[in-house]
Amino acid sequence: MPSDSQDLLVTRFAPSPTGLLHLGNARTALLNYLAARKAGGRFILRIEDTDEARSSEDFMTALFADLHWLGLEWDEGPDIGGPHASYRQQERRAIYDEWLSRLDAAGLTYPCFCTPAELNISRKRQLAAGQPPRYAGTCRNLTQEERAERLARGLPSALRFRVPQGQTVSFVDLVHGEQRFNSDDIGDFIIRRTDGSTAFFFSNAVDDALMGVTLVLRGDDHMTNTPRQILLLQALALPIPQYAHVALLLGMDGAPLSKRHGDTSLRELRERGYLPGALRNHLARLGHSCVTDGWLDEKALIAEFDLTRLGRAAAKFDYAQLRHWQKEAVAHLSTEEFVKWIAPELPPGLDAQKQVEFVTVVRGNIELPADARAWVKVVFGKLDEFEPAALAAIREAGEGFFTEALQVIGQPGAEFKPAVKALGQATGKKGPGLFMPLRAALTGFTHGPELAPMLALLPAAEIQARLEHARRLAV
Repeated sequence: MPSDSQDLLVTRFAPSPTGLLHLGNARTALLNYLAARKAGGRFILRIEDTDEARSSEDFMTALFADLHWLGLEWDEGPDIGGPHASYRQQERRAIYDEWLSRLDAAGLTYPCFCTPAELNISRKRQLAAGQPPRYAGTCRNLTQEERAERLARGLPSALRFRVPQGQTVSFVDLVHGEQRFNSDDIGDFIIRRTDGSTAFFFSNAVDDALMGVTLVLRGDDHMTNTPRQILLLQALALPIPQYAHVALLLGMDGAPLSKRHGDTSLRELRERGYLPGALRNHLARLGHSCVTDGWLDEKALIAEFDLTRLGRAAAKFDYAQLRHWQKEAVAHLSTEEFVKWIAPELPPGLDAQKQVEFVTVVRGNIELPADARAWVKVVFGKLDEFEPAALAAIREAGEGFFTEALQVIGQPGAEFKPAVKALGQATGKKGPGLFMPLRAALTGFTHGPELAPMLALLPAAEIQARLEHARRLAV
């Protein structure tokens, strides 16, 4: 089926490569991907890099890597091509010039010579008068002679679109329902900047139309951009897509997600060891409700996605929820995947069998790869640090407890369960009073993986040494 078929849902993700992919944009990409896959449609990646001063090849490369890591694959894009190439706005200037010339020929554009300072003063006056800030039309009615004189003097000029007066721009948003805007409140807006680059309003809308995008799913901070883009598309007789504006991503304090909330880029979370499935499960539930409360793999996420369940309420990124989904993601790793995930934390040269044995014991206590460090030291290193609660448990148990432990548990070949039972009978200890000091002495912690299989990884001499050390600490 051709990509511009009206029967085919086509979505797009159109980031600017001016920084690392942040969580809000990652969610937008995921929702667009899920919408396309659910409908059996197409998902386009387009790079909006008209801001050449801030755009970076490195950021674009990082963007590709982060999206692939998240599990998103696009059907058209700058790296794989497609029927609507190029997918970088820097390379589409000839296309924009053609469509700008059509607007100009229709008398729908004019040069604007207003300086940023003049525009700022005008804006302040409007706000002071209780009026919505919009372009006052200063250059709209200049005569041809006046324009020619300014151009002859070399005054820099932007290009503005003549917004038709007295019209109502309406569209049905898939999230917020019918939206109506008075064109008189919009004001003529810039479609080409003074440096010659096209503005977002223009290039974004033209690209959507020419690439056959049928659904523009984006943050609701773009809601007021939509009537401007519809006016442009109408003037150019280009197809108008459907729109769906989801609430922006906020922190738990209700403020827009930012660095002060911690890691806000996908790369930062990825480097800490968060798994892509954890991010997908959390992000897919922000601004979109899933029927299933439990873990969803990619196939299930696609099946669960429903455009009618996109929400209007503010979506809050919750690290507690992300950690919940991280635990779920870790639980769904195979042993081989788990070993590969924490491999940088394992001792160099550790053979495959020992890796599997270690992972089998500790995986229930690891949420991020860094969590493995403590247990690597417990199993493969020397125990020279104890958490305060562990020291307290050792001292409360007393020297006699560990003297008895050395007799029954510290012996080569001793089986753990019978040995612990014998220790309990010899010391009169049971329950936490029996197991807590023993765990503290052998691991340095009062909580952790099941003790018996962990001790099976330790040489008998190391167990004896730790019990002896605990006996001295308990004096």
